[in-house]
Amino acid sequence: MVELGYKLSCEEHPPDHLVRFAGQAEDAGFSFALISDHFHPWTGKHGQSPFVWTVIGAIAATTTTLRLGTGVTCPTFRYHPAIIAQAAATAALMMPGRFFLGVGSGENLNEHIIGERWPETEVRLRMLDEAVSIVRLLWTGENHSFHGDFYTVVNARLYTVPTDEISVMVASAGPKSAALAGRIGDGFVGTAPDRRTIQTFEANGGEGKPKYGEVTVCWAEEEEQARRTAFEWWPTAALPAELGQELPTPFYYEQAVKLVTEDEVARHVVCGPDPLKHLDALREFERAGYTHICVHQVGPDQAGFMRFYQEEILPVFDVATTATPGPG
Repeated sequence: MVELGYKLSCEEHPPDHLVRFAGQAEDAGFSFALISDHFHPWTGKHGQSPFVWTVIGAIAATTTTLRLGTGVTCPTFRYHPAIIAQAAATAALMMPGRFFLGVGSGENLNEHIIGERWPETEVRLRMLDEAVSIVRLLWTGENHSFHGDFYTVVNARLYTVPTDEISVMVASAGPKSAALAGRIGDGFVGTAPDRRTIQTFEANGGEGKPKYGEVTVCWAEEEEQARRTAFEWWPTAALPAELGQELPTPFYYEQAVKLVTEDEVARHVVCGPDPLKHLDALREFERAGYTHICVHQVGPDQAGFMRFYQEEILPVFDVATTATPGPG
């Protein structure tokens, strides 16, 4: 059975709002949430980018059933993997059975800030592979040193570690990253209903593992209003996917989105109050093989979106609320 979740968009909302939205999502019946981990927003219009691990701590203290995962963290540049191991272990202890770590190879937008070279995809995937190995090694709670191609860890031990296993979901947007996700991950994270990518994940060790997808929508009382809001707040939806990994600053995204139109954005974002349009988008992800679908509501009207999904979508979609985020 497919579960529906809620996207906590750190690029669009201040930290106290994100904590409140998490509680509202729990009350509305969403079984999980993904929270973005950025240093920069995509564009200046978004105007926010709080430190996600602080927000996670507050959500842990104010929710009781909502499962939460990073969607996603890059553990290879601005974070050393040993620090992510510690952060995730603490979050998991504060949310017993409710936290999972989502990881990916990152975007230049967030990672260039430390002054390191932004390498090609193949190198970034090798870095991610090594980083996940370090994270898992430190989660054992034993003393470890590690000398790899990219990272060094010397006599490190995490003393605050959960007794239960922490699941690692690996993001993918193509065949190489999907194969890596199947090999090193406990699950998959994607943003497109591409059955071929999921098949690659499954063929490389991902069979039977959870698959998290993200659908971008903009609910409003009128479709025209929703289209305007989506175009104003999330024009990046219409940009080619590769730009999302390569452009270095919000300023460049602001230049790039001048080339897209409202109609193009509306082809990528489900706009308006028609339940059938939202359900069709969700079913498309379900048919592609996703087991968990996270819904990202674009723009400031999160309360209206919550009411709409609670009344019109969640009951129809028959959300499961008792599954666990682990493998299998």
